[in-house]
Amino acid sequence: MNVNKLPNESALTLSNQTLAQVPSFVDTPNYDRSAVEAGIVHIGVGGFHRAHQAVYCNELLKLANNNQWGICGIGLFEANRHLSQVLNQQDGLYTLLVRHPDGKVEHQIIGSLVEFILAPGNKQQAIDKLAAAQTKIISLTITEGGYNVNPADGTFNFENPDVQHDLAHPADPVTAFGYLAAGLKRRRDNNLPGVTILSCDNVQHNGDVAKKMLLSFIQKLDAELAQWVTEHVTFPNSMVDRITPQTTGEDIQYVEQLGVADEWPITCEPFMQWVIEDKFAQGRPNWDLVGAQFVDNVSPYEKMKLRLLNAGHSVLGILGALEGFATINDCVADATFSQFLLAYLDKEATATLEPVPGIDLTEYKKTVLARFANPNIQDSVGRICSESSAKIPKFILEAAVENSQNKQNVTLAALVIAAWCYTCDKQVDKLGNKINIQDEMTAQLTLAARGTNADVLSFLKLTSVFGDIVKNDHFVNAYIQAVHDVYTAKASVKALMQNQLNHME
Repeated sequence: MNVNKLPNESALTLSNQTLAQVPSFVDTPNYDRSAVEAGIVHIGVGGFHRAHQAVYCNELLKLANNNQWGICGIGLFEANRHLSQVLNQQDGLYTLLVRHPDGKVEHQIIGSLVEFILAPGNKQQAIDKLAAAQTKIISLTITEGGYNVNPADGTFNFENPDVQHDLAHPADPVTAFGYLAAGLKRRRDNNLPGVTILSCDNVQHNGDVAKKMLLSFIQKLDAELAQWVTEHVTFPNSMVDRITPQTTGEDIQYVEQLGVADEWPITCEPFMQWVIEDKFAQGRPNWDLVGAQFVDNVSPYEKMKLRLLNAGHSVLGILGALEGFATINDCVADATFSQFLLAYLDKEATATLEPVPGIDLTEYKKTVLARFANPNIQDSVGRICSESSAKIPKFILEAAVENSQNKQNVTLAALVIAAWCYTCDKQVDKLGNKINIQDEMTAQLTLAARGTNADVLSFLKLTSVFGDIVKNDHFVNAYIQAVHDVYTAKASVKALMQNQLNHME
């Protein structure tokens, strides 16, 4: 079907009223949205949530007797105001574009998001929703940095000014932990059952981390409430996966050509995976009926994904930025980059993995490369590199530390970290084009990187990111050589990557 022949002015504004008029080639909700209750409250309604958990819920709602598993989204920040306006004017509906490598595009309207609360200015409403009797699950995509973990020792960072505000003003929260504490306190005070707090972030042992951080915060705030949470709230670990690039103007225009005016559609790849620890406080949705997997132990799956897919993304992103590539598929299209990535996955990442039930790691790595190569996703290098200070410690450094302890190869990881240092220092690619560092720790990263000429280990001494890896001689030796090579090459990393590959043959 040539949808490009549809005139833009004929596009329907997406809403409950116009849903029946959406073109028949678009998959739309076949359930009564007015009968759907929000049994799930989700904090952090970004693109990934709308391409992943909300899709699983949408498919489950198409099956009978699941109306209790709709979603109420909560936006914690003023930056979520535009999203709030879009979702509310569209009755929570949005378009999902599933782009296949061969050019095929599947079109869906997702209807599982039935309510959205913008917390700034509506704090009491948000807390009430968290504490509502119908709320059975509180799920999270607050990013790696949102867990407020001090990477140097893994403890909760009480120095965060927003955390200090929430401890001093518990009825006026600004952080996710402040809202969770307020909602759980209300539940306890109203003699309601506990809930499940389900992390859907790319954090290893994400449920355990969410529990540890939340209990640390609440213990400081209210020891009795901390005990109640320990007894009544569950924190399943989960592994989530679907590549979801940022929405572009071209995506919006494409959807208009379908005959639908949607101000914030979502684009994603066809692959989707969700592995969840079966540990819920008040029952759970039967997500396994629509493709999710419930297991007793998520750890092997999440470690595999973090160290192969997520680490692979960061490897390509950091090196690709210096080479001047715009997208991840551009990186993979270069033979040196694709070979370097496979070498990293085979020689350094896989060495740290235990067997994963039901998964052939060789085939999984081939799938990862094929997903990265999808030319219709156009996942930007900038998105992948954003907030690297929260990603690289979990995705790459932990594996490098394990390999160092076992005297295994770490030269490929060291080159990536040296390239990241150079990027933070010079902030230009090999052609002299500016690289914008998008990171909450930009100032600290830049300061540490710019000390490299005086002290080659200056970057690694940023303990809030690197912990004590500077004491690891095996890694440090590889890093010193990599820094020398990258700074001598002045960002022309491709030849350095090929040289690493040649030494492995």
